[in-house]
Amino acid sequence: MQLITPFLWYNTEAEEAARFYTSIFPDSKILSTSYYGSNTHMPEGTVMTVNFELAGQKFVAMNGGPNYPLTPAISFMVEVDSQEELDRYWDALSAGGEPVQCGWLTDKFGLSWQITPPELLQMIEDPDSARKERAMGAMMQMVKLDLNKLREAYNA
Repeated sequence: MQLITPFLWYNTEAEEAARFYTSIFPDSKILSTSYYGSNTHMPEGTVMTVNFELAGQKFVAMNGGPNYPLTPAISFMVEVDSQEELDRYWDALSAGGEPVQCGWLTDKFGLSWQITPPELLQMIEDPDSARKERAMGAMMQMVKLDLNKLREAYNA
């Protein structure tokens, strides 16, 4: 049993978002869908929730209406091992969305993502402040991360 499940509130795009995300990540699938009945704030038969898995992690998406839009205060970090993997997730998730900075993007539904190699996290946690600062400085200049440029800055 998964103890904590991210629950995402969408206006009316829950099913479309779940299908989009499951098309991008391996080991992903729609698990179930529920629908609004009568006497609710949404039309009867409208998708209410979609339970899905991304890379084995369970999520729930709900069509709740426009009261609570997604915000960059919450994001999902995707750890990638190579520039090729970084590029693939970046390109897929940013399609129709908006690149931000430092490896962050907002997808076409308004959900924020960070596409990050664990190697970067090690760089910015390095006790050598000069190396850490060089990596941070390089990262701050980037939108989509470039792993080779981060390594060059870190090792300069």
